[in-house]
Amino acid sequence: MGCKSCSSNGLPKGCKNNGACSTGGCEKLSVFDWLADMEMPGTVKPFDILEVRFKNGRKEFYRNLNNIPLRMGDAVAVEGTPGHDVGTVSLMGELVKLQMKKKRIAKDSEQIKKLYRKATQHDLDVWKEARSKEVPTMYRSREMAISLKLEMKISDVEYQGDGSKAIFYYTADQRVDFRQLIKEMASAFKIRIEMRQIGARQEASRLGGIGSCGRELCCSTWLSDFRSVNTAAARYQQLSLNPQKLAGQCGKLKCCLNFELDAYLDAPKDFPDTERRLDTKKGNAIYQKMDIFKGIMWYAYPAAGTEWVPLEVDRVKEIMALNEQGKAPESLEDFKLEAQGPKGAEYENVVGQDDLTRFDNKGRRRKKRGGHSRGQAKPGGRQNKQAQMQSGQTAQNKKRANPNRKKRRKPRNDG
Repeated sequence: MGCKSCSSNGLPKGCKNNGACSTGGCEKLSVFDWLADMEMPGTVKPFDILEVRFKNGRKEFYRNLNNIPLRMGDAVAVEGTPGHDVGTVSLMGELVKLQMKKKRIAKDSEQIKKLYRKATQHDLDVWKEARSKEVPTMYRSREMAISLKLEMKISDVEYQGDGSKAIFYYTADQRVDFRQLIKEMASAFKIRIEMRQIGARQEASRLGGIGSCGRELCCSTWLSDFRSVNTAAARYQQLSLNPQKLAGQCGKLKCCLNFELDAYLDAPKDFPDTERRLDTKKGNAIYQKMDIFKGIMWYAYPAAGTEWVPLEVDRVKEIMALNEQGKAPESLEDFKLEAQGPKGAEYENVVGQDDLTRFDNKGRRRKKRGGHSRGQAKPGGRQNKQAQMQSGQTAQNKKRANPNRKKRRKPRNDG
């Protein structure tokens, strides 16, 4: 639960972390303030610069000259160009210094504007009304750009808090002359117009979405700097150069290709040179691929084609040491890594019976009401006649074996 959904007058009731929770539910691209629960010494004044977040992760720094008591997640009215804007406090305290150092902004920079006040109900109403116009304005501006035959795409519109200005974010492959477009939009919307060109990655971060991993896009949740990604990152990780799998929703290479690149660059340092061939009496083997996590390298003979031989790194170094001494082993198969199949699940039988289907009495047949079971023959049937013949022959054989045997008389019923 985020502080915004469970708060009342700026004081959270659910998580009790006073805006320092890292659930991400409070706002987009939120920062975990790990110094929020620590009190500063009495002789140290709190840092008077705040970080304020606006729509879709846009953040700027503002100076709190009047020392207004604020908390993370509070709506504030800040200086705009012109007028005022409304945003949300995303970070405050000593960690703001680190963010300013990261973005190379000095404390006395002119980019740092003033913080007017904590947003009143009137400010929030005007801000809400202005934000409700963003989607219709974006659709109307797209129609104007199409009518003027401009090769550009307006991806998002952001109104200022007081509703006097709007920022239009667009993407274009080439330089676009939109002077006529600005005139038509200014006369149609009666506001100040500002055009900002963004890249494909910035567009995806503003729109958001779900990636192929099943989670929300990194650029729209926590990633703030967009580094260049090239196909060399995929080659180092031995990934197939398939653009459908390597490209993200922005149409560019996925940013996550850079996340593990350093590990793939450091791991091969312990592996032998892949350019060297392994000399054997059977022939010269050429390197094919490697698995840096399992420490396995695959080699193949040119005449063998797709028959690759897996070797451990120590075995490859041993063969190279023999080659340096002028010796050559018989073949790579002598050093081949034996494939180990997956082990079955081991469990202990606490019941004492191995058969899990012991309760399924498949052999038993339920008897029908007629007196014969499903497997028995019906009276008068062929099987029944054969059984009677066999029983008659058995009785004759017994009679021949004991001819002096007397017949048992049936009891006479005189009544």
